[in-house]
Amino acid sequence: MLDILFFTCVALYFASMILMLVSRVFHKETLRRIAWGGVIAAGSAETIYFIARGIIAHRLPLSNQFEFAVAFSWCIFLIMLVMHYHFHIDWIDVPGTVMTFLMISYAALQPRQVTDLMPALRSAWFGFHIGTAAFSYASFTLAGGAGIRYLMAAKKDADEEKLMEIDYTIYRLEALGLVLLTVTIVTGAIWAEEAWSAFWTWDPKEVWALITWIIYAVYLHLHLARKKNGKMMAVYAVVAVPVVLFTFIGVNTLIPGLHSYGSAVINNLL
Repeated sequence: MLDILFFTCVALYFASMILMLVSRVFHKETLRRIAWGGVIAAGSAETIYFIARGIIAHRLPLSNQFEFAVAFSWCIFLIMLVMHYHFHIDWIDVPGTVMTFLMISYAALQPRQVTDLMPALRSAWFGFHIGTAAFSYASFTLAGGAGIRYLMAAKKDADEEKLMEIDYTIYRLEALGLVLLTVTIVTGAIWAEEAWSAFWTWDPKEVWALITWIIYAVYLHLHLARKKNGKMMAVYAVVAVPVVLFTFIGVNTLIPGLHSYGSAVINNLL
């Protein structure tokens, strides 16, 4: 039953992504509304799946690569939802839907079995630490999507006001992501001291989380100091996304460390 619900989410996100792209290319507002309805349906189904998996597992479903990827895509959906309805930023729908589908598709490639929580993950910090990481990565990823939108708008000679709006949206997403990543690193250090008697061990996951933090801190510094223009900042936001994805996927898959447990299912603390 869980698998049926999960692949329903994947199918709904895929159909919504296709409709969203077609509506944008052919400027069909009705089609875009239908696509957005599909996104809402997919996100709602994913929410039900997330809750159901947690009930079956008797824990927060955030303990392995599959569950974190699902949480990652769900967080993109939630942030996109807030941007659409609260801030009335509807242009984020296309990049947001594409990224949500790509992340849940990555999740579909991972082992989906429900497993017991590893001893090292049984902590009061578990949900808070990993939850803030998921929202942080989602914010950075959406900022990259907004960066692509900026570059496309600039190529079409969009008016300055529109470009400033997109630039400010990128900045807010990057700032939100950096704050959440800071919380992730701090809570991870506290948790590490409890688990391994050391706040920092230079584990690959810790190192790459720090690298990611520095990259986005540099972005905020350049933006606030106005040392680079909007186009350069948009490129920066796009180029930084692979670093986020490597911190999540690459480190867990390619570099063994304290944050990896087992070979079939790679569990993570970030």
